[in-house]
Amino acid sequence: MLNKRIEQMINDQITKELYSSTLYLSMSAWFSAQNLDGFAQWYYVQTAEERDHALILYQYLLKTGGDPVLQALEKPDRDFADIADVLARTVKHEEFITSSIYEIVKAANEEMDYKTVQFLNWFVDEQVQEEDTANKNLNRFKTMGSEGKGLFMLDSQMGARVYTKTALLTTMETK
Repeated sequence: MLNKRIEQMINDQITKELYSSTLYLSMSAWFSAQNLDGFAQWYYVQTAEERDHALILYQYLLKTGGDPVLQALEKPDRDFADIADVLARTVKHEEFITSSIYEIVKAANEEMDYKTVQFLNWFVDEQVQEEDTANKNLNRFKTMGSEGKGLFMLDSQMGARVYTKTALLTTMETK
C-alpha cells in the first residue's frame, strides 16, 4: 500500500503534468497563430509527452494501491510577448516541474518508500533532459535571432520533432 502523503504528492504531480500538457498546447496554438509551424509542432509533441508523464504517474498509483484523484486544472497562459518569452517561460516551467519531482523524492526518502524513490529516478533523469532541451531551444533562438534565415532554420529544426510514446508508459500499460 502506498503511503497517503506520497499518494497525495503524486496526485498533485499528475495535475502539474496535465497542466504542463495544456500549457504547451497553448504555446503551440500561439506559435501557429504566428505562422511558426515548426515551433507549433515542437510544442504539440511536448503536449503529448507531458500527458504521458501524467499517465505514468497514474499507472504507478494504480499498481501500488493508490487512488488516482484528478484535480481541476488552471487555465494556461495564452498571452506571450514574443518567441523569447515563450522559450524562457518553458525553461522556468521545467525548472518548476523538476523542483516538484525533487520534493516527492525527498518525501519518499523520508517515508522510507524506496519503491517510489526508484520509480521517480526515471522522472529525475527525464527532467535533466527536459531542462537541457528547453535551455538549448532558448539559447539557439538567442544565437540565431528572430528574423530571416536564422528564424526559418530554427523553425524548420523544431518542426522535425515527432511524437513517440514514452517507452515507460508502454511498459506500464502492458503489465
